[in-house]
Amino acid sequence: MIQMLWTLVGILLAIWLLGLIFKIGGAIIHVFLIVAALVLVYNIIKNRISQR
Repeated sequence: MIQMLWTLVGILLAIWLLGLIFKIGGAIIHVFLIVAALVLVYNIIKNRISQR
């Protein structure tokens, strides 16, 4: 599950960089990147709480 989230974050980061460089995709790429960052932060917090 964690590997899938990291893969998703990596893919969205790559798409965001392509959109930033080549000006394609508009604002939706930034929304996807924010969603991926929120999922990543949630997963990190959830794992730290469950390890206690």
